[in-house]
Amino acid sequence: MAAWRGLSCLWHRCWRGPENFLLVSSTMQKQYNFPQNKQLMQFQFSGAHTDIQQHKENSLVSVLDEPDTLYKKLAVLVKGHDRTVLDSYEYFIVLAAKELGISVEKVEEPPKKIERFTLLKSVHIYKKHRVQYEMRTHYRCVELKHLTGSTANVYLEYIQRNLPEGVAMEVKKTRLEELPEHIKTPVWDTLPQVEETANQP
Repeated sequence: MAAWRGLSCLWHRCWRGPENFLLVSSTMQKQYNFPQNKQLMQFQFSGAHTDIQQHKENSLVSVLDEPDTLYKKLAVLVKGHDRTVLDSYEYFIVLAAKELGISVEKVEEPPKKIERFTLLKSVHIYKKHRVQYEMRTHYRCVELKHLTGSTANVYLEYIQRNLPEGVAMEVKKTRLEELPEHIKTPVWDTLPQVEETANQP
């Protein structure tokens, strides 16, 4: 009921004219003690003129001083029992990598794995009468090269969210790291020199 009265009051103000329409008034803020947030957008309508003030700095973007992680290779292995689903998902993975500008090194199909189970059809007699069941697992492997850590995280999250049912994924990352300080300089250069003493007879 209160919402209907508020809508009817708003409709009457709009019908009278734009000069009587004010979205934010100082008397309402003083009366109801509304919190004022300067980061939010402020709109003020007066006639046909509209003034929009926005907060220029975007608080969602964070800048870090730490260097990004570099990956030399990223291997994505998917496996499932339906071959057509794996073919479609392989096409999706390669297309998503190309859209993000990731270089695809190779796409291969490892040999499938077949598991067979032999069971007796009759429990007590007819030993030679058996039934065989088999379960086939198909694989697809996609290898990507030269990725940054942020790109790899975005790409993996995107393809994991679109992972079809009955398909499992395994990811292997090869990270590039800087050589430690004790390996950069040879150890024998830092050893103290030992003076050779000649044995005198």
